[in-house]
Amino acid sequence: MQAEHGTKAMFVAGGTDLLPNLKRRQFEPEILIGLSHLREQSFVEGDPSTGFEVGAGVTLNDAASHPSLSAAYPGYSEAAGLVSSPPLRNAGTIGGNLCVDTRCNYYNQTFEWRQSIGFCMKKDGEICLVAPGSPRCWAVSSSDTAPMAIALDATVIVASPDGERELPVAALYRDDGIDYLAKKPHEVVTKLRLPPPDRVRSSYLKLRRRGSIDFPIAGAAVALTFDGSAVERARIVLSAVGSHPVEARAAGEFLTGRELSSDTVAEAAELAAKPAKPLDNTDLNYIWRKRMIRILVQQALNRLL
Repeated sequence: MQAEHGTKAMFVAGGTDLLPNLKRRQFEPEILIGLSHLREQSFVEGDPSTGFEVGAGVTLNDAASHPSLSAAYPGYSEAAGLVSSPPLRNAGTIGGNLCVDTRCNYYNQTFEWRQSIGFCMKKDGEICLVAPGSPRCWAVSSSDTAPMAIALDATVIVASPDGERELPVAALYRDDGIDYLAKKPHEVVTKLRLPPPDRVRSSYLKLRRRGSIDFPIAGAAVALTFDGSAVERARIVLSAVGSHPVEARAAGEFLTGRELSSDTVAEAAELAAKPAKPLDNTDLNYIWRKRMIRILVQQALNRLL
């Protein structure tokens, strides 16, 4: 149906992001293709020795509270459990959170508000109101689960009339606030694959004004593989500091081969903050948010000590 109708149609599962955007006229499809009735997409299968497959229709609450997932990937369960509020986690799905729209203070407003100041390029306008001289949109990636899935080396399966294909979660995103998903428009995410959690410890921390409901204004997903007391492999991925999840590669490389200590954690946190380039397009001061990245990474790593 999506391939047939093209840009006139959109997928809807839980609808927790899509429906508010429809009310604000940010999306104006003629056709909605429902996914929530596809019960075969609501499953969790696997074990720690082989890894897990999670259907894209699994709700965020079910992912956060699933005992096997929580034991194997505590960071992923934390990320799923920090999305929005309990009622919305009971409706929103893990596939939907991976594909959640990018956000911006100038975009996520009512139609009348946006009309009064002049529309931005993400919808109906021609310039980015955050960076008027920029040729691209700087809306922020606001998924909590995507950075954690990337840190865990997870992959996604996407399906279309052309068949299925598997790609790393990191490859699902582009660094563009408008064209932020790298999948084809008529492809739908059907499942998430998490590798065996052998010797991996993970953690996710989220910064927001309130303790519930709010989207992230910064976040840190950390996954470390240990060889004894030394870090064998490290991935640190940041949320809400760019138009896609941003990996702090230098910080991960620094930790590799070292034992976790207060000194190594502090140095890694300093390195992790460098690639974060928040702009004045979400809640609270962007300079403070930049400084808070170091704090969030430090706290997330300290959890794994």
